[in-house]
Amino acid sequence: MFLKIKNIPIVSWSSDKSLNFKPKLSTSFFLIFGLVIFGLGEGLLILSTTGNSPWSVLAEGISNTTSLSIGAATFFISVSVLFLWIFIKQKPGLGTIFNIIIIAGMIDITLSFFDAPSSIWMKYFLAFFSVLLVGLGSGIYLVANLGPGPRDGLMTGLQNLQISNCFGKSFFRNFCSISWLVSWWNGWCGNFNFCFWNWALCSFGFIFS
Repeated sequence: MFLKIKNIPIVSWSSDKSLNFKPKLSTSFFLIFGLVIFGLGEGLLILSTTGNSPWSVLAEGISNTTSLSIGAATFFISVSVLFLWIFIKQKPGLGTIFNIIIIAGMIDITLSFFDAPSSIWMKYFLAFFSVLLVGLGSGIYLVANLGPGPRDGLMTGLQNLQISNCFGKSFFRNFCSISWLVSWWNGWCGNFNFCFWNWALCSFGFIFS
């Protein structure tokens, strides 16, 4: 079952190595495509006003207390998380850099061009749909194998530790999400929707790729 996937699949357009700074055109396309979907989903979840993904909760909190936009706050959070890679022996790739830039940019673009729905049922629908986009986008861009984003790097880095041999990447995505949810509470539907479905949809994105 896709929920038991422990390794990122390799397909025809996957890069041979993550530290590849001259990838194939098809690899670059799916990397960018996946990240655009990811960022769009994050932005739409914020617009649903039913609660954000745990990392966006942190970004919105910073945005509310500073002059930064949510996208800009996301950018600086990603850069900060990147420094944690030193302790889990992760190396950034081209996908890591693109992740920081594209997702932050797409969040601000989405918030600028779309309006929040007024109907409560449309808000719930948008929440579930946006989580679907984030999960699928994450699965697609990870399969490109050009390096995970700062946040997904925590997931894959923990997976590569000896202590995590009995768990899959989906578990650590869930673990990281719940940890931020406990630390930064905001809303309920979008938060729990993201924590308990995004990890599975990311694995499904691996199959879809």
